[in-house]
Amino acid sequence: MNFYVQRAVLDAGVKILFAAVYGIDNHGEDAAWATYRNRRLQELYDEYAELDIHSDPILEGFNLLHDKTGVKRRKNIPASENLIKLLKKNQGMFFINQAVDIYNLISLESKLALGAHNIDRVEGDFTLRFTDGTERFVPIGQTEPIPVAPHEYSYCDDATEVLCRLEIRQVEKTKVDENARNVCYIVQGNEATPDALLVETAQRIVDLTVKYCGGRGEIIVPIVKE
Repeated sequence: MNFYVQRAVLDAGVKILFAAVYGIDNHGEDAAWATYRNRRLQELYDEYAELDIHSDPILEGFNLLHDKTGVKRRKNIPASENLIKLLKKNQGMFFINQAVDIYNLISLESKLALGAHNIDRVEGDFTLRFTDGTERFVPIGQTEPIPVAPHEYSYCDDATEVLCRLEIRQVEKTKVDENARNVCYIVQGNEATPDALLVETAQRIVDLTVKYCGGRGEIIVPIVKE
């Protein structure tokens, strides 16, 4: 499987890296991880207590990216912004499974938009591109497809299925559950994101996932296509 990004999406201000970890064991919750996550969540809760999201360049950068590409702000809260709001509301984060928990925490730390997908359910290649409105999109938790708007940057496979709409909504088809063995991760930033932060975040995903779920990992620079 290859990873691609459409040049027009890069020109719009999206910054993107991928990471992959192969051969993970995603069952249960490691006790050492649980202790670490709970400490970090409390630290982040305290750190973000007075955070003004619209004054933070990275978080607001996703909203500016939406403005630039014609995506309405009110109904399309960027993933990392939404995670921070949930942390501040609940003073914690719901545990889904080990691999998902790891990338959610890293998203909170980095303020980047992260996502995870079961590689074994991706058909063909993985491409970040603008939609044309003909794609199939079945969000997580739903069973029927919903319409796709044209000209939204989205992650798609060769079966013309949206795997992640913008950086907001992932899908039932490639969701990472306890039985997932091979996982690829989206590491997305915007024009306010230093390139070094993308690399550091991708490496942190690989390191923590391998540490607590096993397997072997790599960082993937997508191939640019016209």
